[in-house]
Amino acid sequence: MRLTSAQRRAVNWAVLAAVAAGLVWLLAPVLTPFAIGAVLAYALHPAVEQLAARRVPRVIAVMLVEIATLLAFTALALLVVPILSKELPLLNEQLPLLIDRINHRVTPWLAQMGINVSLDGSNLRAIMLKYLDANWDESVAAALVSARIGGSILITLVGYVILVPVVLFYLLIDWPFYVQRAIALVPPRLRATVAAFTADCDTVLGQYLRGQLLVMLMMAAYYSVGLALFGFELAVPVGVFTGLAIFVPYVGFGIGLMLALLAGALQFTGWYGPIAVFVVYGIGQIVEGMFLTPKMVGQRIGMSALTVIFALFAFGHLFGFVGVLIALPVSALIAVAAARLRASYTQSSLYTG
Repeated sequence: MRLTSAQRRAVNWAVLAAVAAGLVWLLAPVLTPFAIGAVLAYALHPAVEQLAARRVPRVIAVMLVEIATLLAFTALALLVVPILSKELPLLNEQLPLLIDRINHRVTPWLAQMGINVSLDGSNLRAIMLKYLDANWDESVAAALVSARIGGSILITLVGYVILVPVVLFYLLIDWPFYVQRAIALVPPRLRATVAAFTADCDTVLGQYLRGQLLVMLMMAAYYSVGLALFGFELAVPVGVFTGLAIFVPYVGFGIGLMLALLAGALQFTGWYGPIAVFVVYGIGQIVEGMFLTPKMVGQRIGMSALTVIFALFAFGHLFGFVGVLIALPVSALIAVAAARLRASYTQSSLYTG
């Protein structure tokens, strides 16, 4: 059976796609820092192009943009420093009272449910105080050795910290060259169509990034003000960190929630601190998930609130945490492709008859 030219082209493209997918799967650990650098380069290259258009040498423009980005990430990480520097000494002082309080309240509550558990407060205090009073370097090293994965994780993290900025620098330097090389790979008869499609995708992704940044800033302000109204001393660093960290779904919010709960437990007595945290963070999660993200992000990329919620659940179910992270930008690209397919279908002879 002889294949037609169209069928041969389809088979060739299918084979190329299968080979590319196999290579990506095999080289996934190696490609990760390059993928991170490529995403950052895509997000930052407009700033470099604007500086270059103002006759700033491209090398200097790339260095300025990358340094500003690294400073922003460093500032976000340093938000945790005042939290830890204030909470760890308080935790060391108030830990015995906190454990006794938990023991006296939790044990009778569990007994009423038919669960007879006796928490040994003295042993818990001894173990936790040992880790708080001991040398932190020795404790961390012992924990990593016991897990037998500390060395590889540390090497990987250090490698990413060094490799990602290097990859980002070279990608930003040669971004126009890589774009031209990618366009040259497209068959000439398809370049106009591909260029129009990529332009639409670029517009949609730009809208997504701007909308997500706006949501992050609004939530950072909300958490800071909300915790401050309840009297939290660390309202600003905890609130700003939580708001900016929601860019990483679940993980960023979860870390911010744990920091806020720890701050509330150490600053206030009784249930005032945890209740205040759950009120602020519960309302914030509802507002961000049901209103801000669908409105500020979904509408900007042409997706309804229902579509945004469905995309988050569907990608999360299929791909886990990574799926939640890429749900909206990938859905936006799918929406662009679907709109073009629909337009082609309505103009085809199959539709018009």
